[in-house]
Formats: sequence, structure tokens, C-alpha cells
Amino acid sequence: MEGFPILIKFMEPATVLIISVGAILVGVTAFAIYTSFGPPSKQLADPFDDHED
Repeated sequence: MEGFPILIKFMEPATVLIISVGAILVGVTAFAIYTSFGPPSKQLADPFDDHED
């Protein structure tokens, strides 16, 4: 990982910002998909099942 700080030093600030925002967006999306469809989804309640007639 020695070359990583050098790589950032030569990048434009806007490029670093866009890569950071993109990485955060991908991370939040991956976490949402994991929560919705992965093992934690077993703990989610279905509000439509709770109010059946």
C-alpha cells in the first residue's frame, strides 16, 4: 500500500471526491441489498401480513 498516498497526491481533488462518493454509494447499496435479501431479512416484519382481513 506504499503507492496509494502517492496516487492520491497526483489526482485532482474532484476525482478523489467523485471516487469517494461513488464508493460510499456502492457500499450503502450493497448493505441495503444484504439487509433486504440476506440472512437479516428473516427478522424483518411484513406490514401487509400484520393487517390481513
